[in-house]
Amino acid sequence: MSLMDRHSVIEKNATLLLVGSLLVVTIGGIVEIAPLFYLDNTIEKVEGMRPYSPLELAGRNIYVREGCYLCHSQMIRPFRDEVERYGHYSLAAESMYDHPFQWGSKRTGPDLARVGDRYSNEWHAQHLTNPQSVVPESVMPSYGFLKDTPLDLKNFSTHLVANARVGVPYTPDMIANADADMKAQADPAADTTALLKRYPKAKVGDFDGNPSQVSEMDALVAYLQVLGTLVDFKNYDESAGYR
Repeated sequence: MSLMDRHSVIEKNATLLLVGSLLVVTIGGIVEIAPLFYLDNTIEKVEGMRPYSPLELAGRNIYVREGCYLCHSQMIRPFRDEVERYGHYSLAAESMYDHPFQWGSKRTGPDLARVGDRYSNEWHAQHLTNPQSVVPESVMPSYGFLKDTPLDLKNFSTHLVANARVGVPYTPDMIANADADMKAQADPAADTTALLKRYPKAKVGDFDGNPSQVSEMDALVAYLQVLGTLVDFKNYDESAGYR
């Protein structure tokens, strides 16, 4: 009996085909899944990545609340057109502290994975207030109300505790100073030495154009301004990591 004849026997027998399919899927699943039990982490560690500061985390919460991820992705694919437009393709480590991640599923607007430092705080505030005033073809609605909405500054440390429970490495010092750090990051007159020690490369100062209060727009702009700025790609070798 030839090999093809043996194969036809399996194809014509539903029971043999089912058993064979289950066997193949089982072996394939074991080969793919079993090695993961022996790894502490499947994400390559990348220099510069840190947890979000309290103000950035609050901004991320607002970003999720307002559904920004429905129109903006945060995942640059390794294609020439995307890399030339948005910057270096996204690394898995850049989303390791996102719960849930903000990769998105479509782009009505541009990808935001590297939007940090690309525009000024003033531009972001104006864009959120009246998108068409800076991007005439934009279909984005106005989020000007964020500037008039005070940010809830009380007991924000509970958000850090919740993230720490799912693996984000917030230290007791970060949690204890969460409320103070949130206020300091948006205060142009504050001493941010300790804040920047805890959260290197955090953007500090007034974000919404009104230094008299900390608004939800302050938080959202602080979050946007940190996206894609933590990894120094000048020192990143794609084949060997950091050099």
